[in-house]
Amino acid sequence: MTLNRVILGVEYQGTHYQGWQTQPNGNTVQDTLELALNKFAKHPIQTVCAGRTDAGVHALEQVVHFDTDLNREMYSWVNGVNAFLPADIAVRWAKQISLDEQDQNAFHARFSAYSRTYHYLLYNAKIRSPLWANRAGWFFRPLQVEAMQEAASYLIGEHDFTVFRAAGCQAKTPVKHMYEVKIRQQGELIVFSLRANAFLHHMVRNIVGSLIFVGMGKRDPAWIASLMLAKDRSLSAPTFMPDGLYLAKIDYEDQWDLPKAVNENLPYSINF
Repeated sequence: MTLNRVILGVEYQGTHYQGWQTQPNGNTVQDTLELALNKFAKHPIQTVCAGRTDAGVHALEQVVHFDTDLNREMYSWVNGVNAFLPADIAVRWAKQISLDEQDQNAFHARFSAYSRTYHYLLYNAKIRSPLWANRAGWFFRPLQVEAMQEAASYLIGEHDFTVFRAAGCQAKTPVKHMYEVKIRQQGELIVFSLRANAFLHHMVRNIVGSLIFVGMGKRDPAWIASLMLAKDRSLSAPTFMPDGLYLAKIDYEDQWDLPKAVNENLPYSINF
């Protein structure tokens, strides 16, 4: 019997879920996806994801894998599973590879990834917008984008990110490599894009909160550098709201020949 490893690209709006990871009450993206997979495959399926997302956080492309002895066309894994999913979760693409049970180098959604990209979408205006509720964070004071861009430059490279780490973070090490941070503005919208080899629990939201302190003039840009040296979470800004956070892209080596992301950029006609 040949065992197949099926890889899925999954998009979801996380507003009504308690994050990705399975919970006893079943109200998570993983629980909902696995229920749909079980109905389609007619046998229990457990998924492994590229990166867990918190309650209220969205994904433009979450990557998951699971093993099964079923052989299905890729469009069947997409359309068939989507038939059992609610409107706020969808499988966008699928790929299947034959799996040797002794193969230690098989694709793994988490461990085969070499970088992740997150976007944080912030609505910066005096009055909150109902149209952006649950889809963007909101901050009412004017922000200086150039100051935040300067502050973000201190994040680039390999650093100990303890100061931006949640108390309950289970990562083995706080040392991560930040490859890129971009901050762009379009009208009343500001988008923070961060790409790193991996992220700590609440790391993006904690960074965004601290960059906002800089943007409003409460701190100088170099404060970010001093924060990382201090390694004291109590010194940085509070964790910012989850509404505007999007897991945007997971990068893998070309050898896996995964489908290109359907939309790694933010939706809502935001173009930079």
